[in-house]
Amino acid sequence: MPDALGSLAKPTILVVEDEAPLLTLLRYNLEKQGFRVEEATDGQEALMRVAEGRPDLILLDWMLPALSGLEVCRQIRRRPNTRDLPIIMVTARTEDQDAVRALDTGADDYISKPFVMDALMARIRALLRRSGSVPVKGRLAYRDLVMDQDAHRVTRGPRSLHLGPTEYRLLEFFLQHPGRVFTREQLLDAVWGRDIHVEPRTVDVHIRRLRKAVNGEEEADIIRTVRSAGYALDVEE
Repeated sequence: MPDALGSLAKPTILVVEDEAPLLTLLRYNLEKQGFRVEEATDGQEALMRVAEGRPDLILLDWMLPALSGLEVCRQIRRRPNTRDLPIIMVTARTEDQDAVRALDTGADDYISKPFVMDALMARIRALLRRSGSVPVKGRLAYRDLVMDQDAHRVTRGPRSLHLGPTEYRLLEFFLQHPGRVFTREQLLDAVWGRDIHVEPRTVDVHIRRLRKAVNGEEEADIIRTVRSAGYALDVEE
C-alpha cells in the first residue's frame, strides 16, 4: 500500500532509542494510536533517517551510544530544513537542570523515564497540533454535509445522520480530502490500518452503507465512484 498516503493520513514519529524492549513498547503504542513509526537505535542512524525523509516528530533518547541525544538535537536545529522539527527528549535523568539543558539545546518538550504512556501520547499530540502536523479536531464540512468531531455528530442539511464506527471514520477521512480519489487499498490503509487484514472488497460494502446514510431522497450522491480508480467525496456536476 502506498507510503505517500500513509504519511498523509498518519503522522510519522521517528523513535530514537537503544533499549530494544522500550523501542518495541513505544512502536506498539504509537501504532495503536494511529501513528506511522520509524526507528533508530543510535544518533548517527537518527540523523541519517532525518536526512532521508523528514518525520513529523522525533522521540529522542538522551543517552545514546556514540552520539548523544543532545548532540543529535543540536545538529537537527542547525539545519535549515529541520530547524523547526518537533523534538521530545526522553531520558532517565530527572534533575531540573537536565530538563533546562535539554530545552536550551532545542528540544520542544522533555519527559523522564519511567513515564506514563498516556501522558507521553498527550504530549505528542499537543506538539503535533502546534506544529500543524495533526489537524485540531473540530468541524469538517463539504457542501451541506457537516461533521462535528468533538460531539461525534454528522448532519446533512437538517438531517442527523446515523453512522457505524467504520462509516464514520471513512467519512471523516473523505472530509479531510474532499475531491481526491482514493483506491480501495489506500482507504484500507488510512481507515482500517496496515496491520488489519481486510479484503479490498470490504471497502465497497462500507461505501454502500455510507451512501445509504448520507444520501437522502432527492439529494445528490455525494460519494463519487471512479471506475478502475476508486472513490471520492465529490458530486458529479
